[in-house]
Amino acid sequence: MAFDSGRGGGSMSQINVTPLVDVMLVLLVIFMVTAPILQKGVSVDLPRAQAGALSEKETPLVVSVTKAGDVYLNEQRLAQSDLGGRLRALAASKPEGTVLVRADQSVPYGEVVRVMAAIKAAGIRRVGMVTQVPGTP
Repeated sequence: MAFDSGRGGGSMSQINVTPLVDVMLVLLVIFMVTAPILQKGVSVDLPRAQAGALSEKETPLVVSVTKAGDVYLNEQRLAQSDLGGRLRALAASKPEGTVLVRADQSVPYGEVVRVMAAIKAAGIRRVGMVTQVPGTP
């Protein structure tokens, strides 16, 4: 608190905002450091390709195929046979939805084609492939 020793003779209290600003800056730095860590998702070694980013209004569904051949819908592991049914149910609720395919670069081409066929059989027309820009880790 600050005190005013002016002509009025009374005390004037004011809030000292310096500690508040210090705490807020520390919290900002903490959130900036932890936010990328929280969005890690399924670990996939993406192939590198020069391509532009898609502009999306909604968050798309992400189908990931790992090096071991495991299939994930967003971050939930599924059997390859269950993928079509889940995608059909999601396509019925959002017919204009987008599905992005993230496949490890060492996954055989046939596995990726099977996933793409399941997406098409579910009635989803907007499909994108996730790649990594060359020169980024």
